[in-house]
Amino acid sequence: MSEMQIGHLTFQLNRKAIKNLHISVLPPDGMVRISAPEKMTETAIRMAVISRIPWIKKQQEAFLNQPRQSDREMVTGECHYLWGRRCRLVFSDYQGKQTVKKQGSHKLVLTIKPDSPVEKKAELLSRFYRAELQLNADKLFRKWTSIIGTEPNSWHIRKMKTKWGSCNTSSHRICLNLELAKKPPECLEYILVHELIHLLERHHNERFKALMEQYLPDWRERRNLLNSLPLAYDRWGY
Repeated sequence: MSEMQIGHLTFQLNRKAIKNLHISVLPPDGMVRISAPEKMTETAIRMAVISRIPWIKKQQEAFLNQPRQSDREMVTGECHYLWGRRCRLVFSDYQGKQTVKKQGSHKLVLTIKPDSPVEKKAELLSRFYRAELQLNADKLFRKWTSIIGTEPNSWHIRKMKTKWGSCNTSSHRICLNLELAKKPPECLEYILVHELIHLLERHHNERFKALMEQYLPDWRERRNLLNSLPLAYDRWGY
């Protein structure tokens, strides 16, 4: 991957064995990534990017205006998200085992030593999010693999810097962003179906969109919802 510049616009260029050029504007700060055919000339790439500059700037502005969570201090009353709901942190007396439990629909109770550093508290909460995402994604994979008729060889959860999910079509391996545990359930379902469809169609072409329409007719609304929600305080670093 190399770096190119057009005026004040800097973007990453990745040449691939593909037929058409693809432009992506990525969260959290609107980084531009270009995937271009291996034999496409630099001049042709520049012309294609120039023609899309108004669209690129519009996408970047949307990311800049998107709400962001403040730095996490992991203190009582602090707001965190779980499945799209705002939850307040509550700390319970430590009794030899560190845990996180939901209490009602708007509280997350952390049982941990009071003098634990912020990083330890955040790590405990992160493990809780991972378990929540694992449980819900497993149910959705069982549902949608039977509906779509395709199944990954494996799927994993990890923190991702620029994507909500990814699909390696060669190894049939799907990854889901840990941040999805903070978003409404319909957003997780959208990403999961999106990645499963990639096992049928690698590119975001008309066939891909037609398959998304077939299996998840409201996918655009779900995508817009996901992209309008607050970004993580840690700059995804998904």
